Amino acid sequence: MALTESTMLPLGTKAPNFHLRDVVSDNYYTLDDLRSDRATVIMFICNHCPYVIHVNPELVRIAQEYRNKGVSFIAISSNDVENYPEDAPDKMSIVAKVLRYPFPYLYDKYQEVARAYDAACTPDFYVFDGDTRLTYRGRLDDSRPGNDIGLTGVDLRHAIDATLAGETIEPQHPSMGCGIKWKKG
Repeated sequence: MALTESTMLPLGTKAPNFHLRDVVSDNYYTLDDLRSDRATVIMFICNHCPYVIHVNPELVRIAQEYRNKGVSFIAISSNDVENYPEDAPDKMSIVAKVLRYPFPYLYDKYQEVARAYDAACTPDFYVFDGDTRLTYRGRLDDSRPGNDIGLTGVDLRHAIDATLAGETIEPQHPSMGCGIKWKKG
C-alpha cells in the first residue's frame, strides 16, 4: 500500500453536486438531499484500505455524536471495482451494515465525484459550512495503522466545532491513506 496525501482542495470551494446511489437503501441522492444547513462532512472511503479500516470505529462515533448537532455525514467510495472487487457496491453494503454506518455510503461508479472534489486518498475528509463552502480538508487525527497513537478524531472534531462556530480552522494537515484506485483508460 502506497501512502498518499490528500491534495488540499482550496478552502472556500463550493461543494460539487453529485447524484449517487446509496448501497444500503439503493436510493439515489444528490448533495442537496443529504447536506445540512449547519455543516456537512464528506468522506472518501473504501472497504479494503487499511487506513480506513483503522479509522472506521472513530468515524462511526463522530457521526453519531455530531448528527445530534445537525451535522450531516456522507461517505463515498470511488475505487475501481473491476480491479478491486472488495470495494464493489454489494460488499460496500455489507460493510456499512456490519459497522452500522450512521451515514449513507454512496458509490461513485464513474469516479466523477472523486475528481470533482480532487480526492486523492482514502480516507479523505472534507467539511463544508451551511452554505456548502469548504472550511476544512484533511485528516481525522494523527493515528495510523501501526503507529501506536490512539484514535481520537481530534482534527476532524476541531474542524466540525470550528465550522459550527463560524471560526477559521488552523492548522490543516493533509489526510494520508491509500491512493484512490483510478480506472485505467
